[in-house]
Amino acid sequence: MFAFVARQPILTSQKDVYAYELLFRDGKAGTYPEPASDKVKALAEQFNPLGLDDLSGEKTSFINFSPEIIISRFPTTLNPDQVVVELSGLTSQPPGLSEALKHIKQMGFRLALDDPMMLNQQTDLLNLADIVKVDASRLTVNHIEERIGRYKDADVSLIANNVASQSLFTDCLQAGFDYFQGYFFAQPESRLSRKLPASKMNLVDLIGESASEEFNLDRINQIIERDAALSFLLLKFINNPAINKRYQISSLKHALTYMGEVEIKKFIALLSVTQMGDDKPLELIHMSLVRAKFFDLLSQQRKQHTNPPIGFLVGLFSLLDALLDQDMPNILKQLPLTDEVNDALLGKSNEFNHYLVLVRAFEGALWSNVVKQSKALETDQKTLHALFNQAIVWGNSVRNTLSSHFPNARG
Repeated sequence: MFAFVARQPILTSQKDVYAYELLFRDGKAGTYPEPASDKVKALAEQFNPLGLDDLSGEKTSFINFSPEIIISRFPTTLNPDQVVVELSGLTSQPPGLSEALKHIKQMGFRLALDDPMMLNQQTDLLNLADIVKVDASRLTVNHIEERIGRYKDADVSLIANNVASQSLFTDCLQAGFDYFQGYFFAQPESRLSRKLPASKMNLVDLIGESASEEFNLDRINQIIERDAALSFLLLKFINNPAINKRYQISSLKHALTYMGEVEIKKFIALLSVTQMGDDKPLELIHMSLVRAKFFDLLSQQRKQHTNPPIGFLVGLFSLLDALLDQDMPNILKQLPLTDEVNDALLGKSNEFNHYLVLVRAFEGALWSNVVKQSKALETDQKTLHALFNQAIVWGNSVRNTLSSHFPNARG
């Protein structure tokens, strides 16, 4: 369906995923793209096009539409149970827009208005809205409360947009917002502890084994056998159809026979990170998974050293500061990682600095940065999109495994 698209999570007050906003590279200001020519469709199909299920899983998709598409070319294939129609950037109300929106609502779609300050005199549109998004990025607490006061009697849900810090999330939560969009959850929270708890030491040992050039199966078995939950989850990961479609794996030794040591190293690292962040929003771990797979695929594309799987490890560990609420230099002093992984996580690797800028561009729909990094890495932009799309699908599948394992995992 779509080859070139970014997604941004919208979270509840408990930091569960409520929905994803989809931002399209081929649409003006991220809107749903105009119907493509046959040539463009054929080109997109070569680069791992994603459907809404791939992008948003079972969550709702927020999609921005231009007034022109809403009035005359609204796609009839979209499911109103899956999609919220979002309207943003209006400076005037085109003729026919209100009638078209009423028709779309009769079809069962919900309507979101993005920061509709310009709609003060256009109350018919505001009266149609189910959801209002407010840009919270430049507002003080008092201003936030003033800004949303006019909507409190309008029977709408409120989304605070561009929430970039934990403190702003707290302010918006106290002000009465229902949902929150922005990467505040990927920022460390302030905590006094400067050391990893003793309960995590098994995980630290596994992280060290995943980054080692040698592979000591007996050593890994000893670590995992200390914790029955680790053993169970490792086997559940390895038997995930997205990872292993051919064999039912019954032990780590059995897995090594069929998968090889590089893949096993990836999964003991993955296992460690998911357990390290078991008190964090699942979306944060999900981002780590997508980054890990993307960096791994890109490393292979660029013929980088793959044993140990440096790209996978750097992507997977790139959000450790948020997972552990500590700064990265302090974390790395406590983990037995190689100098190459440490340097990359500290921003000292030119190669992986490009990867980090690139993945943030995909996460934030910063398409000009994708262009720049494509040139810097001498890799075609469409290939980069295809690799990222593969990473999203892989991350979704592994996330499903996590959701069923952690009883307290937040969706």
